[in-house]
This record gives sequence, C-alpha cells and structure tokens, in this order.
Amino acid sequence: MSQDRRKFIKTAAAGGALAALLPQLVSASIIEKGSKSKKVKLSKDDVILFQGDSITDMGRNRSAKGPNDNSGLGASYPFIAAAELLLHHPDKNLQIYNRGISGNVVPQLAARWDEDCIALKPNILSILIGVNDYWHTLGGGYKGTLESYHKDYDALLARTMKALPEVKLIIGEPYAITGVKAVSDSWFPTFNGYQKVARDLAEKYHAVFIPYQHIYEQAIKSAPASYWTHDGVHPDTAGDALMARAVLEVIEK
Repeated sequence: MSQDRRKFIKTAAAGGALAALLPQLVSASIIEKGSKSKKVKLSKDDVILFQGDSITDMGRNRSAKGPNDNSGLGASYPFIAAAELLLHHPDKNLQIYNRGISGNVVPQLAARWDEDCIALKPNILSILIGVNDYWHTLGGGYKGTLESYHKDYDALLARTMKALPEVKLIIGEPYAITGVKAVSDSWFPTFNGYQKVARDLAEKYHAVFIPYQHIYEQAIKSAPASYWTHDGVHPDTAGDALMARAVLEVIEK
C-alpha cells in the first residue's frame, strides 16, 4: 500500500471517529465555554420561542402563526430541535415557535418584541442575535457600535424579564467562521467584543449560554468549515443539526 493511501485511510478513520464523537464534543464545549452544568428545565405545557435573525429565520413561513408548524419553524436549527422535543415528549403538550427575522439587529428585534415575544408568553426563550450588529457595519450602512449593541441588548433583556419574570433564557453566542466567503480574519478581534457582550449578559440575567463559536471550532476538526456553513455565518444542514444538538444539550428533559 502506498504512503499516500495509508495517510488517506488514517485521516479518514480519525475524521470518522471524531464525527462519531460530535454529540460529546458539543456537550464538552458547553461545559468548557458555556454555562457548565446549568440547564433549562422542560415542563408540561411549556411555550418555547426561538428568536433572532436569518440564522434562526431560515426561510420560515411568516404567515404560519401557530405552534409546531413545519413551515413556521423554518429550515434551520429550531425545526430540528423542535422535532426532537416533540418526538420525545408527546405528553408535555409543548408549543414551539420560531420568530427569527432575516437581517435583524437588536433594535429591530426590540421594535417587534411585544408582538413576537411578550404576547406569546414563552416559558423558554432562546435568543441568537449579534452577528448583523457587526456585519452590517462593514458595508450594510448600519451605524451601530459595540457599545450600542450592549446597551440595546441589555435593555431588551431587562424589558423581557420585567414582562416575563419566570421566563427561562437561553442566550446563544453570535459566531463567525473565518475563511468561508463572508467572514475573514479581519472580523477579529473586534467581533470578539460582541461575543463577550452576549456572554456577560447571559451571566447578568442568569441565562444558559451556548458557546456556538467554540462548538463550530470543534466541529471543524472533523470536516472543513464549508461543510458546516456556506458563508461563515449561515449554517448548512450539518451546521443546523450541530446547533440543534447544542440547544437540546442545555434543556433538561
């Protein structure tokens, strides 16, 4: 057998073994960089709401207003997570919604918050927001800053907790994977500041924190970045499954 062939087989075997461990890698990433042992408890009749931008939206049918609707949940991680939760907990009468909207920054999220969050009265609220708050300053004409992201996000969470004092929060880390189309090394270290804001606010509001950046970085050890995301921001199918796995990992069944 040639040297190249041996190298190929060894690499493929290592990659396959690592891929098989991905669920454990997600769990380890959350323990290492996230909220450690803290989890959100799932209860009967829970209303679960996913909020954010295009990563969450992913082509959902915005006219589908009811819970547990295939088209209304979109084609991203909320759909996969919802499907798993509904499959395994038919006795809990869960109502799961997706209200992500493509292109949103925090002020746009805040502008629709009464209708798209408060009125739904979620018991569990997952928020992933922040990548556009930086990305759209690079050429999209957005004038927001790291300071305004912090202030606006903090105000949104304070408003949420005032209206829904018992809500259980999951805050996702905004992420960006370099070397895939839209994202270059020039994003960093500036973008790290937005990630730190999300982490700090998760701590302030006693939310579960999902370290998506670290999770993707671990996944890239088993397949190239382009396998998980087609532009460094939006997940492909494997990335959707990876993110759904992270959501499910922080929910205590």
